[in-house]
Amino acid sequence: MNHRVLITGSSGLVGSAVARTLEQRGVDVVRFDLRGHGDGQGDLCDRDRVAKAVADVTGVIHLAAVSRVLWGERDPDGCWATNVGSTRNVLELSTKTSARPWVVFASSREVYGQPDVLPANETAPLRPVNIYGRSKAEGERLVAEARRAGVRACTIRLSNVFGSVADHPDRVVPAFLRSAQASGELRVDGANHTFDFTFLDDVARGISSVADLLDTGVAAPPPIHFVSGRATTLGELAALAIELAGTKATVSHAPPRAFDVARFVGDGARARQLLDWQPRVNLREGLTRLLRALREEHEPIGAAARTEAAQ
Repeated sequence: MNHRVLITGSSGLVGSAVARTLEQRGVDVVRFDLRGHGDGQGDLCDRDRVAKAVADVTGVIHLAAVSRVLWGERDPDGCWATNVGSTRNVLELSTKTSARPWVVFASSREVYGQPDVLPANETAPLRPVNIYGRSKAEGERLVAEARRAGVRACTIRLSNVFGSVADHPDRVVPAFLRSAQASGELRVDGANHTFDFTFLDDVARGISSVADLLDTGVAAPPPIHFVSGRATTLGELAALAIELAGTKATVSHAPPRAFDVARFVGDGARARQLLDWQPRVNLREGLTRLLRALREEHEPIGAAARTEAAQ
């Protein structure tokens, strides 16, 4: 790959991993994040700043967003303004530069709401049940609109990505592992809720593959899942976390939250067909790696944590 790629949300869980993956392959990565430093710091709602960022790149990987279901419920107006506004700015301003960069937009399994059929493929209806999901569905609509206007833009959909000690500590995977390691209490909000947990390194590799494809100049592909294709209940996840930690941690149960999707597992056939991509790290191995990293970091481990199954 010999191109210059802008990554929005470059300080986040997925953005930082994608940046490392691309740089290891010799790609010139341009970082853009509210939490960035120097030239890499910026707000995607600032059109002048976005215009400057996209002016001399050949591709944009747009990951920046209010990225938590819970945050969206707490501030729906802010979630919509940030997620939709930033995506509109990236797409519109990419058409105004002579470079005409391709754009990859990171969406979510939340756009489906509760799919009628599992595993869900990319043609399943979009019926989001929370503000975060609706903002991502609107972003996908803007991508489709930009494609009709000639932008080489595509959507990727992610599901419960995990695998970094820098992740938010109250997300379900790190919360369970920290509490399990501390022999604490794992609180499970909806033990039978089922999700598709995907390891971070696999996701970063998949996104890099999309960038490879677009860099060849071919037409942008249709929406693509990067998923494990395996269903795991929160109850099973909690039990596995305790098993791997080897402690006497306990589990407490609570009702599911009204704004959470009850079950999701994705079909990864399109990624295999178009990109020759499939996950390499299963849930047990991914949890083992993250648990090892948490121990090596010597991070404080809380005795209890409230969990969230949103990415």
